[in-house]
Amino acid sequence: MKSILSLILFGLLTSGLFSQTGTDVRVTGTVTDMSGMPLPGVNVIVKGTSTGTSTDFDGLFSLDVPSSSTLVFSFLGFQTQEIAVNGAADLNVQLVEDTSTLDEVVVVGYGTQKKKEITGAVSVVGSETIEEQNPVRVEQALQGRVAGVNISSNSGSPGSASTISIRGISTNGDNRPLILVDGAVIEDLSVINPNDIESINVLKDATAGIYGVRAANGVILITTKGGRKNSDLRVDVDTYVGLQETTRKLPVLNATEYGVIINEAYAAGNQVPPFPNLAVLGQGTNWQDEVFRQALLSDINATVYGGGEKSAYSIGAGYLDQDGIVGGGAVNFNRFTGRGSYDLDILDNLKFSSTAIYTHSNRKTLSENALGSVLFNAVNMAPTFSVRDANGDFTIANGLGNEVINPIAQIANTFNNNEVDKITGTVGFSYNFWDHFTAESRYQFNYSEVRGRSYLPSGLNFGDGKVFNNLGVNQYFVNDSFFRDYTFDNFLTYQNTFADDHNLTVLLGMSAFKTSGEFYNFTGRDVPGTTFAEATLDGAGEVIDARDISGPAEFDQRLLSYFTRVQYNYKERYLLSAVLRRDGSSNFGPENKFGYFPSASIGWVASDEPFFGSSDLLNFLKLRASYGILGNDRIGAFGYVSTLNAEGTYVFDNELVNGVAAGQLSNPEIKWERQKTFDVGFDARLFNNRIDLTMDYFKRRTDDLLLVPQVSGILGVYAPGAGAPIVNAGSVENQGLEFSVSYDQPIGDEAGFNLRYNFTTLQNEVLEVGNESGFIPGGSFGFGQEPPARMQAGFPIGYFYGLQTNGIFQSQAEVDTHATQTDATLGDLRYVDQNGDGVINGDDRVNIGDPIPDVTMGLNLGFNYKNFDFTAYAFASIGNDIVRSYDRNQNLTNKTNYVLDRWTGPGSTNSYPRVTVGPNSNLLFSDFYVEDGSYVRLQNVQLGYSLGNEVLDQLGIRKLRFYLAVTNAFTLTEYKGYDPSASSGAPIGGGIDQGFYPVPRTYTAGMNFKF
Repeated sequence: MKSILSLILFGLLTSGLFSQTGTDVRVTGTVTDMSGMPLPGVNVIVKGTSTGTSTDFDGLFSLDVPSSSTLVFSFLGFQTQEIAVNGAADLNVQLVEDTSTLDEVVVVGYGTQKKKEITGAVSVVGSETIEEQNPVRVEQALQGRVAGVNISSNSGSPGSASTISIRGISTNGDNRPLILVDGAVIEDLSVINPNDIESINVLKDATAGIYGVRAANGVILITTKGGRKNSDLRVDVDTYVGLQETTRKLPVLNATEYGVIINEAYAAGNQVPPFPNLAVLGQGTNWQDEVFRQALLSDINATVYGGGEKSAYSIGAGYLDQDGIVGGGAVNFNRFTGRGSYDLDILDNLKFSSTAIYTHSNRKTLSENALGSVLFNAVNMAPTFSVRDANGDFTIANGLGNEVINPIAQIANTFNNNEVDKITGTVGFSYNFWDHFTAESRYQFNYSEVRGRSYLPSGLNFGDGKVFNNLGVNQYFVNDSFFRDYTFDNFLTYQNTFADDHNLTVLLGMSAFKTSGEFYNFTGRDVPGTTFAEATLDGAGEVIDARDISGPAEFDQRLLSYFTRVQYNYKERYLLSAVLRRDGSSNFGPENKFGYFPSASIGWVASDEPFFGSSDLLNFLKLRASYGILGNDRIGAFGYVSTLNAEGTYVFDNELVNGVAAGQLSNPEIKWERQKTFDVGFDARLFNNRIDLTMDYFKRRTDDLLLVPQVSGILGVYAPGAGAPIVNAGSVENQGLEFSVSYDQPIGDEAGFNLRYNFTTLQNEVLEVGNESGFIPGGSFGFGQEPPARMQAGFPIGYFYGLQTNGIFQSQAEVDTHATQTDATLGDLRYVDQNGDGVINGDDRVNIGDPIPDVTMGLNLGFNYKNFDFTAYAFASIGNDIVRSYDRNQNLTNKTNYVLDRWTGPGSTNSYPRVTVGPNSNLLFSDFYVEDGSYVRLQNVQLGYSLGNEVLDQLGIRKLRFYLAVTNAFTLTEYKGYDPSASSGAPIGGGIDQGFYPVPRTYTAGMNFKF
């Protein structure tokens, strides 16, 4: 024992003597990134020893080292750098970001993985990307950034939602992905402040299988910002103001042009022209100029964060206020968001975490994308009408059809407000035991109240027979909804390494989910007061409670799940992940309540093989493949049983009494939609990790689609509140290719350049529709016409179904020799007789368009020089079609100026038909109304300037950056409507434009401030 102690003492003494060899110096300095921002937590180690320290929150370090030593600076996400001391006492080190690092930790669901070990198709968007764009809504940060993810704006109206689709449309029902914010389910992303987000991870393939039944449409995992341990109190402030405007106005006819066209149309219909003196018409009223406004936008966010030795906290608040470009302040969205997080190490092996988000929002809207909406009226309202008459009253729009009214009067008499209060919270505990085991328990919840109010004043007269008239008493509508849900997760993780090379992680868990809600709808007639602010149900002449007519309106849906996942790798070279999840849903009957959803993925890091060798050309190569079965239960509750939730009227004692009746027909056999998803791809890094490549081929087939078939009216499905049953009858397949590449290149010591590019190809095909007709219709076009969109085997979902044109009749001989076409004459559209029966009718309709793009692309550019930075983002959608349906086409409604190129005689044109008020078939749905909706959009351009370190040191702050930006700068497209990017989001009928509210162009000036 004595000899052992002697050896230890000798070793300590000699190591101390050797360490003192040479002259020691105290080295101090600052470690920053390429933009000059301090980096806290950087490891500073004397090379070849264990002696070292780490930087504080300001990036400062101090260390006593031999004067001849070399310091090694290392930090996650940055390239390791070695610097010889050479007697220096002060070192300022700038680390280069290593965007290709393979040790980056990625959230993959109920856990994390190193990026190198991921075997599925997972994409990551970091907070820096979100900050560069400053999006109003979270979805905008994904468009063009992630291959395979397509965002379509439902509207450009403030607070409006977007439709997110991951790798195509896989169902005719609810196609939304599962969205989790800090583990809590979120259905409406408008309640999330983008500035609170740390990262967004998108699971696109079988990797999403860990979420089972809710993962069929992909999974988006959002992590909010948290505090840091061992750090001082810090404050970040981000704010900007903006000015919005429309990117386009449709080229409608002025009053004189309108008079010429209307007179010609009446003359062609053998009627007296209504404008005998065109000289007095002049330019008239441009109704688009009247409804469009330049609108203000402002946003401010502040975050306070820090932490002690065993705790970390973060508190943030933000306020957004946005007016609309249609109607100005009559359309508004404002949102207050408060957020907090707190983490605590109760013991060394027991950790507590919590988050909370509170959102309060108000939204005022106008009617949009429908017959009679504000923009629809602005396009169709006659320019010969003034906004107000000689008495100062709003002009009455007589003679223009029942839906077309004065849009300024419509704006002035639209009163509504939708108020939302929502709180989302998470609480979790993590306990480590027996060296390799971790037990975690998480509780997540959402509670929201939605209060909708609208007011319809009495005495509204927009014109004779207008559908918007209210000549009776004033009315007040109250719609209150209450939603609540919770998720309770418990899981056990085992993680160990065997023989240094075998790495194993096993996850075993369960999850319980419940969501419920109640709806209350009241209509007050003859309410007191004469304004929206004064309106109330108290004292109303009559109050109608919807529950008295159709019974309680509520839902209750639940999931109970068990899951396990095994992740294994050998030397981080051969990778395997396997998942099995069992979900039970209250949406299905006892025989089909539970479903099993297995998935697996493998990977091979070929570049780690000994035979691969080292090369500056190819630094990293990983091959991977995945396959899994995912589920979908996104249907209404209790479809497998009959419920009394429809309207019923009965006779008791010779009096009509409102009651309830059977609602949607039941189907006890309904079961899960099942999606079989396959993915194979590779990740590679080239030229000293400057180029990062990723490519995937995917194929997704969804069987047992949950759809509502067409059934006979004898079954009572068309009664108020009733409906056809839900059945499993259909299949859809999506396949395509994803490719992304990034390139980063420093230019000297003061500049740098980066490029990101991605594209996705998509082929969508319906394989089966299991109803009697063989198709499901959707959408609307004109009056009295069949739906223009369909879901049918052999075609893309939601394809456009109509007549095909073949030019314009140029002579009577063409009319006489053509198939019989109702009311056809010279100058009319000539339809193709597809079946050769000599008659043009509904049997001649064919596929005339596809609303799904063939290819989407994103291009992101960045450049920095000294204190300046520049970014630009572009997005392209190629191959999608849009139906032009914003023209009312009544006798006296206005028209776009394309009508000036109309047919006026033989040989004049072969593309635009004659104008007439007489009988014709030109208004039938055909490819004449289908346009190429492809576009390229410069989504965001930003120029920033950051104060240098010397100035920051003098001011005592960490960062001060000013920037100017333009969002939706310009769009290149051949589409004639307002906005080719807008869509209702419906799988069937989503690409029909009835006056989409365009996404605005926004000029912003902002500041990022950190101290």
